[in-house]
Amino acid sequence: MKRVMIVGGPGSGKTTLGYVLQQHTALPLYHMDHIHWLPGWQERCADEKDRMTKQIHRKDAWILEGGHSRTYADRVAHADTLIWLDIALPLRLWRVVKRILVGYGKSRPDMAPDCPERLDLEFLRFILRTRKSSRAKLQAIIDDAPQHLTIHRFSRSADIRSFVASIGAGTDAGPATTHRA
Repeated sequence: MKRVMIVGGPGSGKTTLGYVLQQHTALPLYHMDHIHWLPGWQERCADEKDRMTKQIHRKDAWILEGGHSRTYADRVAHADTLIWLDIALPLRLWRVVKRILVGYGKSRPDMAPDCPERLDLEFLRFILRTRKSSRAKLQAIIDDAPQHLTIHRFSRSADIRSFVASIGAGTDAGPATTHRA
């Protein structure tokens, strides 16, 4: 496990898992929110996000947590491990609201500078609006994944914890690993 792609909807735990995996593996961790946002909640242009993301893909080792589905095909081609946090919508919404309440007015380390937590109704609408289309995109990636890619799909926090424990124990497989025939 040297090039790890962590995906899932907002509030699924991508950032948290990224930090934990970084601690267990010493791989460099990259946050898509650093690429997506400029200071002050200004969105970076899509072509620049593509360029920055693909630069990471070409490195020898990385953990990249987050979306930007325009670059998924390139990321899958370079990754050796894909982790999909397929967490239920109510739990994800709760986590996002909790994150807003706890961190309101403060910028998280996984965000661009000067992007403090705020109540953003459009972001909550985005979560609701894209819940099916995002899952369908990720399922299509898994259905057509290259043979070199190890896939883990987790829908429960307990399975994520077991996976992390297995890495700490020096094994690569967690209980929710998807195997191809």
